[in-house]
Amino acid sequence: MPLLFAPTFALIIGIGLAWSSRDALVQRETALVTTRGFTTTIALALLVFAPVCGYFAAFHGDWTYLYLIGSSRIPSAVDLALVLLASGGIPLGFVVGAPAARSRRPERLLRTLAGPAVVLLVLAVVLGRRLGTSASFAQFHGDFGQAAIDKSPLGQGVLVAWIALALGVGWAFRIVRRSR
Repeated sequence: MPLLFAPTFALIIGIGLAWSSRDALVQRETALVTTRGFTTTIALALLVFAPVCGYFAAFHGDWTYLYLIGSSRIPSAVDLALVLLASGGIPLGFVVGAPAARSRRPERLLRTLAGPAVVLLVLAVVLGRRLGTSASFAQFHGDFGQAAIDKSPLGQGVLVAWIALALGVGWAFRIVRRSR
């Protein structure tokens, strides 16, 4: 997953998990970080989201940065920090979405979701060509050796990553709903 998209996408997942755990959030007077929903978001972020983002940062770095900068110029510690920061968007989204979930006001939740959704949409439209291209930084900017993402190992990685992410998010929603 491109690191420009990951934090916003993670935020949306976290907000959705907060809404899904609204019954448990209303019933408990304990701190938000001690709820089952919050611990589930931590598990999802560390066990699924971070490895998905980390895979692309490690093996398809130029695409991860959407060819805006060559990944060889970025230290691996920065990659790691950005992957962890992006993964932190899931628990952050849970915290941001919790007040709307506790008040059981879907319109408030939709307002909370609208900002990140618009950001993702704008990024996808503006950077769509870069998203669909598999190349190195030099190939992309030199206009040679590029391949469509669906005809490359990158495309296979994206497919497997989306399946893993969908299964992980589905698991998290199931756990959170069970905590009602």
